[in-house]
Amino acid sequence: MTDYSKLTDLELATLLNESDELAYTEIYNRYKGVLYLHAYSRLKNVEEVNDMIQELFAKLWDKRKTLILKTNLSNYLYTAVRNRVIDFIAHKKIESDYISGFQQFINQGEAVTDHLLREKELSRIIEDEIQSLPSKMRQVFELSRKQNHSHREIAYALTLSEKTVKKHVNNALKILRVKLGSLIVLMLILLH
Repeated sequence: MTDYSKLTDLELATLLNESDELAYTEIYNRYKGVLYLHAYSRLKNVEEVNDMIQELFAKLWDKRKTLILKTNLSNYLYTAVRNRVIDFIAHKKIESDYISGFQQFINQGEAVTDHLLREKELSRIIEDEIQSLPSKMRQVFELSRKQNHSHREIAYALTLSEKTVKKHVNNALKILRVKLGSLIVLMLILLH
């Protein structure tokens, strides 16, 4: 019976190509510890490193018949572990960046949504106050401020003097300033 522990890496790799399970077991026993330490020194995560080593050896067995070593077995295994560690770190960085970006998006979305809700509420309150103005004053104010008509155009349309139109607009603004002044200041503070 062959003592596999005395075989060289090249001999073990050749036997592995022939699906020799004892050669595979010897490779596993020979390298699992040092590969684990190599990966753990980079990742510091026992579960991830254990999974990585198990996956590496499972792949080694799966590819045993097609495995062509361009270097010695130990270099092949170290390189495979190093590549897995690099991939893992890169994946974690991408995952972290994605989560960070997503959190930033959520935070901005909340701020925009909150801002829009407050703006909508303020518009509703202002509109309610405009609707509570006396009828003629409200009509003049809406033509002036909402439809952007000049005092002359409003006077002509409503058969009023320009002075009366100006007085209605000024009175409406005074009333709205009194009713909405502190509310607008409060809303502006909350919006920023």
